[in-house]
Amino acid sequence: MSIERRKFLKYSAGSAAAVSIFSGITGFVKSGKYSDPDWNSLHNMTSDVKPITVSERKARIAKAQQLLQKNNMQALILDAGTSLNYFTGIRWWPSERTMVAIIPVKGDVTYVSPAFEADRLKELITIGSGVHIWQEDESPYEKIIKVLNDNGITGGNIGMEERLRFFIFDGLRKAAPNMQFVSGDPISIPCRLIKSPAEIALLQKANDITLSAIKFAAANVKEGMSNNDIGAIIGQAQRKMGAASDGALVTIGAASALPHGSIQPQHLKKGDILLMDCGCLVEGYTSDITRTIVFGAPPTERQRSIWNLEKKAQAAGFAAAQIGQPCEAVDHAARKVLIDAGFGPGYQLPGCPHRTGHGIGMDGHEWGNMVNGNKQPIQVGMCFSVEPTIVIPGEMGLRLEDCAYIAEDGPHWFSKPASSIDAPFA
Repeated sequence: MSIERRKFLKYSAGSAAAVSIFSGITGFVKSGKYSDPDWNSLHNMTSDVKPITVSERKARIAKAQQLLQKNNMQALILDAGTSLNYFTGIRWWPSERTMVAIIPVKGDVTYVSPAFEADRLKELITIGSGVHIWQEDESPYEKIIKVLNDNGITGGNIGMEERLRFFIFDGLRKAAPNMQFVSGDPISIPCRLIKSPAEIALLQKANDITLSAIKFAAANVKEGMSNNDIGAIIGQAQRKMGAASDGALVTIGAASALPHGSIQPQHLKKGDILLMDCGCLVEGYTSDITRTIVFGAPPTERQRSIWNLEKKAQAAGFAAAQIGQPCEAVDHAARKVLIDAGFGPGYQLPGCPHRTGHGIGMDGHEWGNMVNGNKQPIQVGMCFSVEPTIVIPGEMGLRLEDCAYIAEDGPHWFSKPASSIDAPFA
């Protein structure tokens, strides 16, 4: 998985973005330059949210154990990160002190923890019960191997979940040269790729909130605002509606031609392209929606024609997302619209320089990429974005992005696509 573009912008933009992220909207409101939006018009949308249950997590572990057996693995080791949360419900900061969960091919989930963290870990455990500790002057890797041995695992293949950090892998292979430490992708990917109805409901809520936040921001932007100002409005709106903001990538004018944003100062003026790419988190599940509008003036014929082409390409990608078809069919269909209009070919500019979509779930970017070469058949329960950006360097970038899920009767949108450049939220 690649880093989400909104986080990429946050890390690359430096202090200017950091000010927006940490001080939120208060910077320009306190300055008196702009009036405060009517936050009271927003309401909490999460009162009906149902978290993932312990029983569902147990079913995930049972599926993982079936896959372990099928793939001739004896256990799957989870480092701190999304998959640890997915299987156990535990959110743990990935410090330099090793804490892992072990899913054996048979038996209960167990944990290996720094001794002084054990009581805190026990408070978080709802799946499994065994916590094995290591002291500061002991090897956590030898402790993990001992736990495996105590469970009857003395050799064979041990799966490493993809976000397990190298120093843990390296310590384990040195502690147990008789074991084969292999990729755990055949276990974690099939589990997380297919979303349950409960997961889809959480994704739906996150998308509902995000679209409402973008619409709210579009109604409250003012000439002269910076891209960070606008992103702060979106983030605050998401929080007002009960979600955790996952960041907003906002670009203005020619900067919109950089899909991951620009560090150059950007301030809104009439007639500018305004691109807002946003997400939020609801019970750990995220959203990803982009709307591109023209601010404060009627669109030019050029802006209108490119916007309409983008909408046509997005619609073609969605229509191609049929059960049994390869994921690449979505990319091919959307890209053909652009190529037929004279853009590209392939990833060349002007055109779409990136894949048409990515999987989405607990991470903003997950497996199931809609990209040339991905022969993975589209299946019920897959969730992904459709976003064939049109990039015209030095002029504009135009992206319409909505996420879809696959039901028994085919693809469905999580968010209603933009209707037209004149009515993007109708």
